[in-house]
Amino acid sequence: MKITKSHNLCPLCGGTKKKGKTIFAVDLGFGVVVVREVPATVCSQCGADWIGDSVAKKLEKIVEEARKRHNLVEVMSLSK
Repeated sequence: MKITKSHNLCPLCGGTKKKGKTIFAVDLGFGVVVVREVPATVCSQCGADWIGDSVAKKLEKIVEEARKRHNLVEVMSLSK
């Protein structure tokens, strides 16, 4: 019997993965960066999320810029 894994199934709970949005947060030690409306693949059952490589690169740039500004709290939205 051949077992196949579906790319549309959550590996954590078996729920369905769909395109959606999530919140990305980073604790910088001196402050926090929160990015809302981040495009991601989200499990409809457990809420687990996965961020694609291109979005992750954008988030890395946002975090680096926030680190330079040294704000205590920085909240922003990521638009596609």
